[in-house]
Amino acid sequence: MGKRKVAALEKIEADLAGLQYKIRKDPEAYEKEFIENWQQFDAAHEKFLAAPVGADSNSLITFREQIDLIAHCAELYPQITATFPDALKDVLTKHHAVLEPTLREKIVSSLTLLRRKDVIDSNYLLTTLFPILISTPSKSLRMVLYQKILSDIRNTNTKTTNHRVNRTMQTVLYNLVTSDRSSPKAIWAVKLVRELWRRQIWADAKTVDIMRQASLADNEKVVVGSVRFFLGGDREREEFEDESSDEETIDIKKVKHSIEINKKTKKAKKALDRAVDRAKKQERKKNSPHPLNFSALHLLQDPQGFSENLFEKHLQNSKSKLSLESKLLVLQLVTRLVGLHKLTIISLYSWFIKHLSPRQQSASSFLASLAQGTHNLVPPDAIEPLIQKIANEFVSEASASEVCSAGLNAIREICARQPLAMNETLLQDLVEYRKSKDKGVMMAAKGLLSLYREKGANMLRKKDRGKEATISLKSGDLKQLRYGEEEVGEIEGLELLAKWKEEQKKRKRAERGLPEDGEDAEKAEGEDEDEDEDEWEVASMDSSDSGEWIRVSDSEDEAEPEPDVKKQKIDLEHREEGDKENAAEDSMDFQKLATTQILTPADLAKLRELRMEANIDKAMGNRKRKHEIESRHVDEGLTAEQIEAPSKLRKSTKEERIALAREGKPDREEHKSTQAIRKAKKEAEGKSSTNKEKARKKNFMMTLGKAKSKQKRSLVTTRNILKNHIERSKSGGRRRNGISR
Repeated sequence: MGKRKVAALEKIEADLAGLQYKIRKDPEAYEKEFIENWQQFDAAHEKFLAAPVGADSNSLITFREQIDLIAHCAELYPQITATFPDALKDVLTKHHAVLEPTLREKIVSSLTLLRRKDVIDSNYLLTTLFPILISTPSKSLRMVLYQKILSDIRNTNTKTTNHRVNRTMQTVLYNLVTSDRSSPKAIWAVKLVRELWRRQIWADAKTVDIMRQASLADNEKVVVGSVRFFLGGDREREEFEDESSDEETIDIKKVKHSIEINKKTKKAKKALDRAVDRAKKQERKKNSPHPLNFSALHLLQDPQGFSENLFEKHLQNSKSKLSLESKLLVLQLVTRLVGLHKLTIISLYSWFIKHLSPRQQSASSFLASLAQGTHNLVPPDAIEPLIQKIANEFVSEASASEVCSAGLNAIREICARQPLAMNETLLQDLVEYRKSKDKGVMMAAKGLLSLYREKGANMLRKKDRGKEATISLKSGDLKQLRYGEEEVGEIEGLELLAKWKEEQKKRKRAERGLPEDGEDAEKAEGEDEDEDEDEWEVASMDSSDSGEWIRVSDSEDEAEPEPDVKKQKIDLEHREEGDKENAAEDSMDFQKLATTQILTPADLAKLRELRMEANIDKAMGNRKRKHEIESRHVDEGLTAEQIEAPSKLRKSTKEERIALAREGKPDREEHKSTQAIRKAKKEAEGKSSTNKEKARKKNFMMTLGKAKSKQKRSLVTTRNILKNHIERSKSGGRRRNGISR
């Protein structure tokens, strides 16, 4: 076979690769050769600038190889290559639209390489690439530039936060968004910010301010992207954290064991070193303190003004060109802000009137947004007409069961946030739907009934109040908050700790034989003693003055005073007042505990235990739900699926039951027995088979000799062999694992 002829360009490429290796090994010895290549690059650069479109393919290949060589060796000759980054920047900025794709990508990768070698800084690279990203028509170039910009910002903020680069880039993005509201170029600012927020590289108020300005743009894509950032950015960040934390843990023992058994190679040793480094990194990450991740909705500087601007520009404005789906996203953001920050936009609730109809497209989304935008500081007069409209349009005998259950569920969600918006007549009418034959309607009505048993039992009929609500009303424990009244903040579960401490105190006093009410008993004993002393002193003074014995009648000890009816009534009233005062004191005990005592670590541990028990009781149905409904939308938001949930309470079909049973299970191509599944799992984990399995798979001809010898054994030999086998099995096998040496 003859020798293959090598083309001239292949020789040049091979020569440049070899020269690059030699230059990096000994820069001083090959400085002359590098200068010659630099002069060739300079000539090719001038030739390209003279005719960027009409250049032939050979000269472009040579130019590309020269760029690659100089980019890899630029840090070795900084004085010679001082103008190299500016030359590449000039070519890419002016001629990126007409450049050959391979040459264009080579220039971009060379600039990134120079940044990695610290020849140029991040500001230089980002201010070069970003203007091209938002102006180039090439889709492939846009994707390359986007990835390069993203990776550079991520690498810059790896060890410590680079505030200088972050401020520069954030200013560029902010100016891009605010300079032209109708320009589609701002979509790249939205994409970059969302990705950097997801990776927790940018998590400050400046980042949120960029997205706030983007959501007020005129371009629909920009608005939808920024609104989705506020609605789902935190969920994306949590999912990214879960993905990074769910990485497969490295089993160092397994890797070492495989290296000891297999052939010793450098590759295996490097794999072990990488596994050890990765395990150490995971351990450091596990032990590092968790960063404070504030929600984007909490980092807004002016939520009231922002929500008003959003509502006026995209929803209230009749000239808005957003589609219905986009408007629903904006509406969800506005109501989320209103509910989270307890804002007041009165015109928002009157705007809802025309959309609360079963014939309205995506009616359940409008109901969910209305419930989400309600809180206890909204005037009840503003919400009462909306509840009446929902009851008239959705809840009736003629409505479909899905419509009726969705209406009842929406009313319940609204009233959970503002119970004062419901009037007594309408409530009693809606509660009657709990007798409906449809399961969804019945459950929705029962949910409304249970809500008002907790929030306002006095609005219900006596027969509908239930046992607990009736007792609470009589004792005065159940009080309906007035408009604008806030509940007192407290440590969660502190009343459980106070109650537990009081029970422990009573138990200890009972063990000692003392009365349970220790302080009251001591006070009573002290008062009795004082009274006896006073009486004794008075008697002694009288006796000393008169000098005679005091006459005491015999009937004093025997005769009992007649019962006084008025006195009994007064005592009964005092006792009732005392019970009320004791109840008030019990309710204030946990507040005294928080304000007068310092909780020890043992107290905090007991508090966690009591809180866990309370949560278990709550899950088992032994305790009432408290603040669960009204606080749910604060972190997660309310969706249309939650409004429609009661309507799905029907008997599922066979296909739905099969799909539910298969959910979460791995797909199997063919049916396998349990033993086969265990075997496949064992093989996947790299575990070997047992000796019995190996003996079962052994070739028959290999076992034939042993079988023949077994037949020729005498009874004595067989007995001795069996006896030795039993002894070995008792002592841990042939290796004597059960015997301590």
